[in-house]
Amino acid sequence: MTVSVEDVERDGVRLRLIRVASSLLADKGTAAVTTRAVAQAAGMQAPAIYRLFGDKDGLLEAVAEHVMDGYVAEKSAHVAATEIDPVEDLRAGWTSHVEFGLANPALFRFLHDPERAPSPATEAGLDVLRTRVRRVAAAGRLRVSEARAVAMVHAAGTGAVTTLLAVPAADRDPGLADALWDAVSRAVLTDAAPVEQGAARTVAFRATAAELPGLSSAEKTLLREWLERSIDAAQG
Repeated sequence: MTVSVEDVERDGVRLRLIRVASSLLADKGTAAVTTRAVAQAAGMQAPAIYRLFGDKDGLLEAVAEHVMDGYVAEKSAHVAATEIDPVEDLRAGWTSHVEFGLANPALFRFLHDPERAPSPATEAGLDVLRTRVRRVAAAGRLRVSEARAVAMVHAAGTGAVTTLLAVPAADRDPGLADALWDAVSRAVLTDAAPVEQGAARTVAFRATAAELPGLSSAEKTLLREWLERSIDAAQG
């Protein structure tokens, strides 16, 4: 595939605008990221932003993608290191999520605005969380369904950051995030001992059902449906 000089220049201009907007967002918040302010800071004309991003919201989406892509790539690299204990890896993911939110408050609020649809980078981050949770399930350490565990960890982590950002840094409870993790982990994780029976055993089987040999795709799908029904019944 041949890349033209125009494409390279366009990508360079796009990246420059994203970096300028990212800096304004970090320093002054979402309201400061206007097309005029970004264009002026980048030494360009505002029409360049409209050509590349459509409008301010498109520019902010691009900023979010740019920052989150690096963050998600880092999280994915940790998940790829399968020798890491699954529960420890899930705990590390929680910590990095909280640290990222506190370090990037304006971007965090933008990404978690209930009025906007989730960005692809946000969805990629959730996929990494799902992968982490599936590894925990396969190890027999999950007492609820994978879907519920993902929802609980994500909701609690996002809620922790939102609560902490709502008060001045000096007044924040430094133990809040850890206390929330302890509460959530008790609700979704089993003890460290190997699981011989109960819902966790079914959850673990569900996590590895797709790898069973000798079954057709339809049979694997049916098996997963049966297991999910049993898990749902057990967790209420």
